[in-house]
Amino acid sequence: MPIYEYFCSGCKLKFELLRALSQSGEEASCPRCHNNAERIFSTFAAISKDESGVSTPLSNPCSSCSSLSCDSCGL
Repeated sequence: MPIYEYFCSGCKLKFELLRALSQSGEEASCPRCHNNAERIFSTFAAISKDESGVSTPLSNPCSSCSSLSCDSCGL
């Protein structure tokens, strides 16, 4: 089952839920204030290690710029 990220505009809480694919379009209730929360796009980082153990990013985890890490997104 995939993990989906949600954001509650009522109390500004960002939280995750483990849900079946069949539930991906259903509304989620905020665990803090119980308002309906909006599902948000989740980003992830993919990292590979070569034979010497050096890590190399396979994707750009920062969606707001072309850097692999930056101060604006906290990566």
